[in-house]
Amino acid sequence: MASNLTTLRNLLLLTLALLAGIVTAYILSPQSGSPGQPMLKTLGGDFTLQGVDGDVSLHDFKGKVVLIYFGYTHCPDVCPTSLAVISQAMKNLDPDQREQVQPIFISVDPDRDTPEKLAEYSAFFYPSIIGVTGSREKIDQTVSQYGAFYRIVDMKDSAMGYAVDHSSRIYLINKQGELSSTVAHGTPPEKLETEIKALL
Repeated sequence: MASNLTTLRNLLLLTLALLAGIVTAYILSPQSGSPGQPMLKTLGGDFTLQGVDGDVSLHDFKGKVVLIYFGYTHCPDVCPTSLAVISQAMKNLDPDQREQVQPIFISVDPDRDTPEKLAEYSAFFYPSIIGVTGSREKIDQTVSQYGAFYRIVDMKDSAMGYAVDHSSRIYLINKQGELSSTVAHGTPPEKLETEIKALL
């Protein structure tokens, strides 16, 4: 009897492991764990946040390819690296192609990132990047829509007071306003350039 129970338990564990593998393969694509098409169809959507010149909505850029990145201006390394990748990819495009692309930097740190600060910070990397923020509620809603995440990390012994851990992906929105693909942190600018051109 004990032997039969052990066998059944092992079969159950094996079945669960196989199911987990199937689900993971279904959700994730082969490239660096990017969300696969079935998952992408459930993500994305319109939003309205605040830029230095007023409201900024995704639908404002219908007919353009939109690049979205979630981060914050006090980020020590991850955000500057990703924004530099966006900047270089934009520079690699020819002028006509650049006109068809709109990068948006969404802050997950509204307590420190004002629209004015975001405008200055974003322009440092590339002139056409629009920095936006909003209420915590609106930011959380947008983060959730895109399957991103962030969390506040207290730093009591630091003058910063706190840091923000966050996901680091570039979200590519096609000209119809739909989430088309994501690019993982560390992807070279040339790869992002290729992804952008595929949507032009």
